[in-house]
Amino acid sequence: MAMISFLLTFVLLARAQGNPLPNQSCNTVEGGYTCFPQLAPEWGQYAPFFSLASESSISPETTEGCHVTLVQALSRHGARYPTASKNKVYKTLINNIQANATSLKRDYAFLKTYNYTFGSDDLTNYGEFEMYQAGIAFYNRYEKLARDNVPFIRSSSSERVVASSERFIAGFHATKQKDNLSDKSQSAPIVNVILEESSTFNNTLNHGVCPKFESSDLADNVQDGFANIFVPAIQKRVQHNLPGITISTDDVISLMDLCTFDTVYQTDNASKLSPFCNLFTHSEWVQYNYYQTLGKYYGYGAGSPLGPAQGIGFVNELIARLTHTPVQDHTSTNSTLDSNSATFPLNATLYADFSHDNGLTPIFFALGLYNGTKPLSKTEVESISQTDGYSAAWSVPYAARSYVELMTCTYDEQPLVRILVNERVIPLHGCKADSLGRCTLREFVDGLSFARSGGNWASCFE
Repeated sequence: MAMISFLLTFVLLARAQGNPLPNQSCNTVEGGYTCFPQLAPEWGQYAPFFSLASESSISPETTEGCHVTLVQALSRHGARYPTASKNKVYKTLINNIQANATSLKRDYAFLKTYNYTFGSDDLTNYGEFEMYQAGIAFYNRYEKLARDNVPFIRSSSSERVVASSERFIAGFHATKQKDNLSDKSQSAPIVNVILEESSTFNNTLNHGVCPKFESSDLADNVQDGFANIFVPAIQKRVQHNLPGITISTDDVISLMDLCTFDTVYQTDNASKLSPFCNLFTHSEWVQYNYYQTLGKYYGYGAGSPLGPAQGIGFVNELIARLTHTPVQDHTSTNSTLDSNSATFPLNATLYADFSHDNGLTPIFFALGLYNGTKPLSKTEVESISQTDGYSAAWSVPYAARSYVELMTCTYDEQPLVRILVNERVIPLHGCKADSLGRCTLREFVDGLSFARSGGNWASCFE
């Protein structure tokens, strides 16, 4: 009886802490793709991919009588190491703690021997795993189309983005070969187009050519203001536990960042929670997630006057693909590439584009996916229901995946459009959506008037 009681306590404790149970399968559809379902969704854009299918009021499955005829996938790269600039900041902080802290006890004891060995910018092993899984998931979801077709693939030029597209291809093709047992002759997809990331090259998968947007510090100011509200209480406790050094607001944010980076680095399947994570409470992680959400919303979303404008070009390319008509755009599209059928075909059935979190966010807002989200409070945490389903973690975690589906149904003369973000159906705004969140193609395109008119792109150069 005592043993049963012990096991029950262990199970409940593991669930409460978000730790994987013995033999629990992580990173599967059944497991929600993450081993820490209570905690990882509070890590903002640094969250490992997790499915939001169960959070949708609408089933992500295709209803009876309908079949998908075209898919546009848009994905963020997989889990990565810190950027080079952040790497220096984190390493300096760890070195300072190890050299000057006079006491490291309890949850902080691991810092005595912690070995900081992160790389910079590139995918971690887990990030490669995420993208391979994404390729498998894409093939399985759209098997009827994928059996006889390969996606036309574009990637922004960052090495981690290109590597992510290649791992996606590997997962897609391996699943296709396994499925098509009688036909091993089908060639693997390739990255058809790589779009340069620079301030002089038009790239709809990455911001960079809008000077006024690039010079804005709005998001930094909003995040700094919120950090000054939620960090001091944490700072006081951390300072008490790290005597001998001075802990700043930025240091607290860095220690929280390290929880996420260390978790997606330690193991190939991100199944081991970093000891950095235990330095903070769940309510503090909720505040951290909101801090990161403010950065995305006021940096690249509707909170930035020019945020959604950075997504106009891609939306107009999407319209061209859905309607099989030439691209009509004078913002961030590359007219040379988009007017060539070899680099921008209009007759494919599967498209897959790869970018960054800061590439996806403007596109989502240019599409009006979060038109139901009111301006986020800069001083108080708002719940996911208050933000109408918007957060950094829910929209752009590592390996974030969105699907725009064009489908035909026996009961509707017009083709229908549906959009999913991380396996959650987003009921469309700007058009008369049905009970399944879909609009007719005609009404969907009409509702994208912001993008079709060029929005406020002209303000980039004022």
